[in-house]
Amino acid sequence: MALLSRHTSMDKTASQLQSRLLAFITRGHGEFDALAAEVFAFQFERNTVYRAFCERQSVTPATLTDWRQIPAVPTSAFKELPLACFPIAEAVAEFYTSGTTQEKAGKHYFQTLDLYHAAMLPSFREHLLSGAPHRLPMYALTPSPVEEPHSSLAHMLGVVMRELGGDDSEFFVEAGHLQIERLVHVLCAAQWEHQPVCLLGTAFAFVHLLDHCAKAQLRLDLPAGSRLMETGGYKGRSREVPKDELYSLITKHLGVPGELIVNEYGMTELSTQFYSRLGEVKTVPAWVRVLIVDPRSGKEAANQSVGMIRILDLANLWSLSAIQTEDLGIATPAGFDIVGRATDAEARGCSLRAEDFR
Repeated sequence: MALLSRHTSMDKTASQLQSRLLAFITRGHGEFDALAAEVFAFQFERNTVYRAFCERQSVTPATLTDWRQIPAVPTSAFKELPLACFPIAEAVAEFYTSGTTQEKAGKHYFQTLDLYHAAMLPSFREHLLSGAPHRLPMYALTPSPVEEPHSSLAHMLGVVMRELGGDDSEFFVEAGHLQIERLVHVLCAAQWEHQPVCLLGTAFAFVHLLDHCAKAQLRLDLPAGSRLMETGGYKGRSREVPKDELYSLITKHLGVPGELIVNEYGMTELSTQFYSRLGEVKTVPAWVRVLIVDPRSGKEAANQSVGMIRILDLANLWSLSAIQTEDLGIATPAGFDIVGRATDAEARGCSLRAEDFR
C-alpha cells in the first residue's frame, strides 16, 4: 500500500504541515515515513518542474511506498532554477552557494526561517555546548550576516551567537580579511581572565590564524572548557591541511583539546547541519535520512561501500527535501562518514547534472 494516497497530503494546509514538522524537530522523534510522504506530496503539488522530474521517474505520491524512492534533486540544479514551493518574491531569505569566481551561484529560497532555525539550534547546542557551565563568548572567523546577507554560514553563526552565545560574541572577518591582530588580542584577554570561549570558522580561516601563530611563535592556552567548530573545505583560498594535522595544530597553538574540536558539515541547499569529532562519524537528526547510493546505478550502495551522499531533509519543506550531493561517503550504524568529492564521471553516473533535472 502506498504510504500516502493522492489526496491525503493536500487536505492539510501548508501551515499545518509546517507546525507538525516543527513539533517533530522539537521532540526529536515522530513518524518520519508519514511526514516524508506528506512533504513529498506537498512539493510534488507546489513545484511543477519537480513534478515533471518525478513523473519521468514514475514516482508520484500515489506510488510512493518508501522514502528512499523520493527523487533527489542534484545540487547543481539550484544554480539553474528557482527551486521553491512558493513565489520567490515572497522569500524572507535567500542563501547563495560559494565557489570559484567562474561558477554560477546556487540559490536556496526560504519563505520562512522557522524550520531552519528549529533544526539548527538543538544540533549545535548538543554537539558544541554540552558541558558548558554558562553562555560562552563566541568568536567567528567569518563575515557577519550584515556583511554577507546571502551566506548561510554567516546567518547560521549569527543566530547561534545571538541565541546561545555570550554578550561579547563577535565576528572577525571584515571586507574579506581576517582581523588576526584583534582576534589574538581578544583570545589573550580570555586566557588572562580564565574565560573559556567558543571559536567558530572555516578550515582555511583557522589555517590562516595558525600560520600567523607559528610565524609569531605564539602559543595560546585557552581556558579549560574552550571549544572550536571548523567547517568547509579550502577551495583554493589557503594551503590545504589534513584534518588530523589541523586539529593537532589547533591544540598546539590555541590549547583546545581534540575532543572539543568539532567538524560541521552543512550545505546551502539544506536546512540541517551534521557534526562529528575526529575519528567519529556524522550523526543524523531524527528529521533527516542519509542514503549512500551507487554512482553508477543511483540505487542504495552495498553495506560499507563508498557511494554518493543523498540527504532527505524534512526541514527543507519550502524548497525540496531530497538532495543529491556531490560528496562521497560511507554509511555506518551510527551515521555516515565523508570520504571525498565525486569525479565528473561519477557525477554523470548518478545524474547530478542540472540538465538531467530539467
